[in-house]
Amino acid sequence: MPELTCAAVAKMIDHSLLQPTLTDADLEQGCWLAREHEVASVCIKPYAVQVAAGILAGSGVAVGTTVGFPHGGHLTAIKVDEAERAMDDGANELDMVVNIGKVLSRNWDYVAADIGAVVAAAHRRRALVKVIFENSFLVDEHKEALCHICGEMGADFVKTSTGYGEWGATDHDLQLMRRCSPPQVQVKAAGGVRTLDRLLAVRALGVTRVGATATKAILDECRARLG
Repeated sequence: MPELTCAAVAKMIDHSLLQPTLTDADLEQGCWLAREHEVASVCIKPYAVQVAAGILAGSGVAVGTTVGFPHGGHLTAIKVDEAERAMDDGANELDMVVNIGKVLSRNWDYVAADIGAVVAAAHRRRALVKVIFENSFLVDEHKEALCHICGEMGADFVKTSTGYGEWGATDHDLQLMRRCSPPQVQVKAAGGVRTLDRLLAVRALGVTRVGATATKAILDECRARLG
C-alpha cells in the first residue's frame, strides 16, 4: 500500500458535485476547491463538464461525470451517447449506473451488454469507467454477479452507490466487492465517507477511490494530523 501522505489521501478522492440543489456558482467553486487540493477528480453533473474541464485544465485533476444517473434506467444507446457527449466536453472518467431493475430481474446478459457498451465507448477514447451498483437495493448474489460481469466487460472500477440510496459504502460490501472483483478492477467507496478516519478504514479494505462531498474537511484533518 502506498505511503500515507496528505497528497496520497487527496489522490483517493473524487470530489462529488452531484447534489440536486447545487447552483452554477457552487459547481465552479467545487472545481476550484478540487484544483486547490489536487484531488483525483471531480464528479460533476453532465451539463457542467465543459466548465469543469476549463477550470481544471493543466491541473492533474481529472474531469468525471455520470452516465445513466441515478437509477440506470436509460436505454443503452442513450448511455453510450451520454458518455460520448461527456467525453466530447472534456470528461475522462465516467461513473455509470447499472440498470437496477435488470439486475434485480437477474437479466445478466442485458446487464453485461449495457456495461460493456459504455466501457467500449470510453476505452476507445482512453476514459475510465466506474460502474455504480447501488448496493442498498441488492443482495450479495447480485453484487457478486456484478463484480464478475464488470471484470469480464473490462470496467476500471466497481462502485458501491450513487450516494443517494438508502445507504452507501459498508465494510461488508467493500470486502465483498474487493474479493469478487479481479485484481485489475479497483473499488470505489461512495456514500458515508465524511472523515479522515473513515477514508483510512475503507483504504485498509482495499478501496483506492472514494466519492466525497466533505473533501476539504477530510484534507484539513489530514494536514492537522500528518503535517
